[in-house]
Amino acid sequence: MNTVQTPISRRRFLQKSALAGTAGPLLGGLVVSHAYRAVAASEKIRVGLIGSGGMGKGDLATFFLYPEVECAVVCDVDDGQIASGVKLVQEKRGNTPATVKDFRRVLDRDDVDVLLVATPDHWHALPTVLGCQAGKDVYVEKPLAKSIAEGRAMAEAARRHNRIAQMGAQRRSSPAYQQAVEFVQSGKLGKVGLVRAWAYLDWIRPIGSPPDGEPPAGVDYDMWLGPAPKRPFNPNRFHFNFRWFWDYAGGLMTDWGVHLIQVLLWAMGPEPPKAVMSSGGKYVLVDNSETPDTQITVYEFPTYTLVWEHKVGVGLGLYDRPWGMSFTGTEGTLVINDGGCEIQREPTKDSLEPKKFPGGADPRPAHVRNFLDSVKSRRQPDENLESGHHISTVAHLGNIALRSQQRLTWDHAREKILNDSAADRLVAATYREPWHLPYLEVRS
Repeated sequence: MNTVQTPISRRRFLQKSALAGTAGPLLGGLVVSHAYRAVAASEKIRVGLIGSGGMGKGDLATFFLYPEVECAVVCDVDDGQIASGVKLVQEKRGNTPATVKDFRRVLDRDDVDVLLVATPDHWHALPTVLGCQAGKDVYVEKPLAKSIAEGRAMAEAARRHNRIAQMGAQRRSSPAYQQAVEFVQSGKLGKVGLVRAWAYLDWIRPIGSPPDGEPPAGVDYDMWLGPAPKRPFNPNRFHFNFRWFWDYAGGLMTDWGVHLIQVLLWAMGPEPPKAVMSSGGKYVLVDNSETPDTQITVYEFPTYTLVWEHKVGVGLGLYDRPWGMSFTGTEGTLVINDGGCEIQREPTKDSLEPKKFPGGADPRPAHVRNFLDSVKSRRQPDENLESGHHISTVAHLGNIALRSQQRLTWDHAREKILNDSAADRLVAATYREPWHLPYLEVRS
């Protein structure tokens, strides 16, 4: 892909993406169109998939909604995941991509323009940073990284190397959420002093406590661990359930929190939090997972309070929604999730008319379209890595506060916790040899 084009309007892309989700079978909840037309070689955007699990294949299927996208190579440490990724490419594009287990072999390829990074969280930073150095654009899944320091390194790499890089938090590209954000910013809710996000997820169940053992055949387990600490293989720490272990991720606070906190910060503006405190623990799940099944985090921003909460094993959340976001102002409250938006009037006020609005189309196609358009135009996407870093930092601070059991004060300019040196060390990242991350700040 070597041609710069004038992008069509954002509105038209959103309209086209909404229509794209109306035909074809489901893959991981995504409606995938069968339509595919040939495009000129100069128009093509050639993707290298790094991480071919459920998220990676779902993302690649979304990219394949657009005819200019091809996939040159599938990378994963697991032969089974590689095979399923190859099958997807064959079904959607008719070619058989190259396969590798070491992501660095993807960076070496001249036939890759874009890296699609959908690995476990502890592997987000290295492919992104080294990919930017290698001249690749990057679409990386959320949260941006496993730690705040890695996220800063990723944003710095994209800036220094002038790469197009986007985090896969798709609600930023949803017209329905755009309308809700505009309503909050219009002032019609009055002064908004409290915003909330919550996830009450009844589908999360105990995962048991299986013994350590040998990795499955066809898995390069040492490469899967990568920069994470050396541990014996345990099936619960692998593939989907990596989310519940501190070595690799941050539990629901970062897995779902980034998605929902994104909308709150989008509406409330770019100001960072001043302080954060969090409480929770494992009160329900009896298994060998580590992250909390119950957590409430309170953030103090200069002009409002943000509250995150999650609970597993139950589905009755706030405002009768299992998950969602709310903005509470002096005139009323706006509540939203993918199912729709509701405006509730304060009982003693009459400036607002109570209303309900339906949800919009799946925003993932529009989010990917925004990224592809940016790759062509060389203008940064709506959710670039600096924005993704800000959102992910807020989520990470919630976990750091929980683990430190302190009210933490945050210096945004220096990205430093001021009142707890042990907590500040959790801002950093420690890499297992021989792995090293360029642009990773060395913290005193």
